[in-house]
Amino acid sequence: MSTADRLTDALYGLGWSTVKNLPEPVAVRLGRTIADLAWKRRGKGVQRLEANYARVVPGADPERLAELSRAGMRSYLRYWMESFRLPAWSPERVRTGFQPKDLHHLTDGLASGRGVILALPHLANWDLAGAWVTTELRTPFTTVAERLKPETLYDRFVAYREGLGMEVLPHSGGSAFGTLARRLRDGGLVCLVADRDLSASGTEVDFFGDRARMPAGPALLAQQTGALLLPVTLWYDDSPVMKGRVHPPIEVPPSGTRAERTSAMTQSLADAFATGIAEHPEDWHMLQRLWIADLDPTKGPS
Repeated sequence: MSTADRLTDALYGLGWSTVKNLPEPVAVRLGRTIADLAWKRRGKGVQRLEANYARVVPGADPERLAELSRAGMRSYLRYWMESFRLPAWSPERVRTGFQPKDLHHLTDGLASGRGVILALPHLANWDLAGAWVTTELRTPFTTVAERLKPETLYDRFVAYREGLGMEVLPHSGGSAFGTLARRLRDGGLVCLVADRDLSASGTEVDFFGDRARMPAGPALLAQQTGALLLPVTLWYDDSPVMKGRVHPPIEVPPSGTRAERTSAMTQSLADAFATGIAEHPEDWHMLQRLWIADLDPTKGPS
């Protein structure tokens, strides 16, 4: 392991071991302080965040984009502070930390026994939403995690999410899709963060006026297993309680080739994501390149 990898792993370990024990008001202030410092440094992540917001909020002047990126970094650090602290939250704190709208789409789908796929963008705190599902609904689910470097950091993330009641599969390796399909055929729940393609071979969609690639997995799983595909969007407000919405199901088109059905369903998913992101752009934590026009074809997504 390189020195940089050891340092990264140590810093995350410090976060999980220290931040979770801080009083909540102290953790909130710490997160905001770190966010503001990072924003003032204007590193690559902040610059990319502003560039992405420029697509989401067309016509925004530099002052508006700066305001959005500052709010975006504060939202991003709120996600991290909450995530570091989630393992120490009581079940009651988890239950009261999230208020979703239109939950009946999820509960009715689970009651039907056909399996449900929840697909989310990088909005607010998807880990908190997942912990709420396992705690309030008492429903376990399966998800997929990108392999991180160093490997010890990936192991930390897996252990953290498994501690919240999630089954975590590695994104790489090729076996995740089959396992997800089996869980869905058994009437289970699968949750996927699905607004950024990690394979460079995803489905092209129109997204805020330009072309982007998003994972085909949610649409393919729905077609192959008959599971319900539900977009979910999340956001923060001025309260300690995260808000969310379960959108109506995305149906499998009755005709067309598999590729055509996948394209149509992934576009519908992108449209639902865009609705939530446009309403709460500062809570979209996309500090990487997303649109095809922004990608370096020799390097893939970054």
